[in-house]
Amino acid sequence: MAPAASKLRAEAGLGPLPRRALSQYLRLLRLYPVLTKAATSGILSALGNFLAQLIEKKQKKENCSQKLDVSGPLRYAIYGFFFTGPLGHFFYLLMERWIPSEVPLAGIKRLLLDRLLFAPAFLSLFFLVMNFLEGQDTAAFAAKMKSGFWPALRMNWRVWTPVQFININYIPVQFRVLFANLVALFWYAYLASLGK
Repeated sequence: MAPAASKLRAEAGLGPLPRRALSQYLRLLRLYPVLTKAATSGILSALGNFLAQLIEKKQKKENCSQKLDVSGPLRYAIYGFFFTGPLGHFFYLLMERWIPSEVPLAGIKRLLLDRLLFAPAFLSLFFLVMNFLEGQDTAAFAAKMKSGFWPALRMNWRVWTPVQFININYIPVQFRVLFANLVALFWYAYLASLGK
């Protein structure tokens, strides 16, 4: 067989790989929804922090090959795995029960529930858990909340309100955590920049 034909067949073999990966993800999502969402959240949260570090190094014009802080992505992975994935999973399910789609203005009511209750509570939890994982005391937590909470919440409302409108109204419930995780790659990069 000619090398070009062999190469063409090898490249054609890459097509099914993404389909197999998606199929496997969907299978795991069906069998182990909380664990799958937790793992996905942990990985993507860590990646978001890693991205934040790369952006920061680039802005400071530092050599990107210099050592990155592995404790940051580790903290974000822990937060994503134990908090973002599971809480997101149950929140979206409860939202469906509390405000069924048949309720008038369900999409707006769900969005208000998310933006006015879940977002501030989740952001507070983020600051609390990160403070704990960083080994900081309560005074540091109070200072971080005082200086960073309102700017972060205002930015959250700006960034996440249209995202959550789409997520809540158009994304199937089983994919909402994943959709939010993909947007959160950049959101966590922003939050990580606040900690500096």
